Amino acid sequence: MATESPATRRVQVAEHPRLLKLKEMFNSKFGSIPKFYVRAPGRVNIIGEHIDYCGYSVLPMAVEQDVLIAVEPVKTYTLQLANTNPLYPDLSTSANNIQIDKTKPLWHNYFLCGLKGIQEHFGVSNLTGMNCLVDGNIPPSSGLSSSSALVCCAGLVTLTVLGRNLSKAKLIEFSPLRATDVKLPSGAVFVIANSCVEMNKAATSHFNIRVMECRLAAKLLAKYKSLQWDKVLRLEEVQAKLGISLEEMLLVTEDALHPEPYNPEEICRCLGISLEELRTQILSPNTQDVLIFKLYQRAKHVYSEAARVLQFKKICEEAPENMVQLLGELMNQSHMSCRDMYECSCPELDQLVDICRKFGAQGSRLTGAGWGGCTVSIVPADKLPSFLENVHKAYYHRSDGSLAPEKQSLFATKPGGGALVLLEA
Repeated sequence: MATESPATRRVQVAEHPRLLKLKEMFNSKFGSIPKFYVRAPGRVNIIGEHIDYCGYSVLPMAVEQDVLIAVEPVKTYTLQLANTNPLYPDLSTSANNIQIDKTKPLWHNYFLCGLKGIQEHFGVSNLTGMNCLVDGNIPPSSGLSSSSALVCCAGLVTLTVLGRNLSKAKLIEFSPLRATDVKLPSGAVFVIANSCVEMNKAATSHFNIRVMECRLAAKLLAKYKSLQWDKVLRLEEVQAKLGISLEEMLLVTEDALHPEPYNPEEICRCLGISLEELRTQILSPNTQDVLIFKLYQRAKHVYSEAARVLQFKKICEEAPENMVQLLGELMNQSHMSCRDMYECSCPELDQLVDICRKFGAQGSRLTGAGWGGCTVSIVPADKLPSFLENVHKAYYHRSDGSLAPEKQSLFATKPGGGALVLLEA
């Protein structure tokens, strides 16, 4: 694949209030002006939740909210990293001896990951220092990929400082990953609503248990169909090896797994292994003490959600007259499955989804990992003003005042642009 550099655009900083403010804050912080700026968008997953790590496609959309970084390369080998948000402390470190403390989800670790990834990819041992000021307007811990945007931004900052390009093929080396454009309906908008419940992914065991439940379900399904189960890691692999449809996989799941939770002893009996083998060869350290695994429910969610993604894409391609209604129904089914089968919702998300549907959304669902974060709703364009007003009143203006005003987040979004390097004209 031909090497493609990220888009570079010249801008009049004075004509962009956010850029101008960032430039002024940079000057105040570092006593100089940025050489360039980099932005990377957040994204919302319209449909396809918790199935990517099982081997299936999802349908994300870049949003207009983004991470923006002002950058000045310097002659020293020191990285000075600051954030416009005072909640996030400054960092000063050697650009060529990056240490990432994996035990703490500190904001600057995401920047360091992006920098270190590019540094290691190109084998650079003498990276120049830089002053960087980060500004983000993506709600954190909300399922809109603020951390991913920061990692991408940092990688792009490092590429630009090095004067290098990264081919798209390399950028998605964890593949086989393919991207296909999907034309979304023109008569509707997607509205994101923040539940104001933050889920700290680094501090919870929910996600780790779900990943392991999917892996165990894949192994039991493979054993049931006389496949080499010990080599199977993902639910998609079982379908691929059997060469059958997602709908047929749902029938196999009904036959092979039972709705009652499995305990470790039963899993061992099914696979013909000892408890010690289960703990040391299959379970991860953070799931070795789990006593029950809901394999049937997790497999049912993954296969049905993967089918919904394909149906969503097909409806977008065929564009029937009732397209928005059909897409909304798929989004509603997705939320029910996330709530009941994958159990990754929470009372606030369920309430917000109900409110969104009540006031005109054709479909509404949690988006992101769940257990907090945001919902995404598909709303007919002509209903948007009343929808926003009514949802704001019903969810954010509650008498108990339990929601902090600065965290209130309800906005319509259209597909945003991709990552950019911005140069002052």
